[in-house]
Amino acid sequence: MKLPLQITFRNMDPSDAMQVDVREKAEKLDHFYDQIMSCRVMIEAHHKHHRDGNLYHVRIDLKVPDEEIVVSREHDLHHSHADAYVAIRDAFDAARRQIEDYARRRQQHVKTHETPSHGFISRMERDLDHGFITSSDGREIYFNRNSVLEGDFDKLTSGTEVRFHEERGEQGPQASTVRRVGKHHPVG
Repeated sequence: MKLPLQITFRNMDPSDAMQVDVREKAEKLDHFYDQIMSCRVMIEAHHKHHRDGNLYHVRIDLKVPDEEIVVSREHDLHHSHADAYVAIRDAFDAARRQIEDYARRRQQHVKTHETPSHGFISRMERDLDHGFITSSDGREIYFNRNSVLEGDFDKLTSGTEVRFHEERGEQGPQASTVRRVGKHHPVG
């Protein structure tokens, strides 16, 4: 964690044993997902009930890139939360599940691939092993034999529809990969 763990006790005296338990669980979270920037934990005891004794509420606030994750384990939902350690365990279990969900969402976001650009072959210079694509926005993009996938360079002619990935070359835009679009080469 980038910032130190913060532990707060409400309506109860601070407990060294509970602090150790919370620190161990927070450390496990940090090892599980190392992008946690801060973690605040609040343990609250509610008034004694004649039948149930004290019930505990645990709230965990985690700050991760672009989001804040809040876990709040309410005592009303779990009579097992008459034991503060059970309430802490349940809250950290829920926090881990939320961190897993967050990490999955981030991973999907990172893995999304940009759709290749679209265009048509405008001219071929076979003796020089290169050609040019007119992109859908009207620009001319250079490509060479080695950038054409599946050995299709010799099959390209003016007007052939292609998909390509563009990059900046020494003398302007160039296609790093070129793929024919057609009956046996679906757009993708």
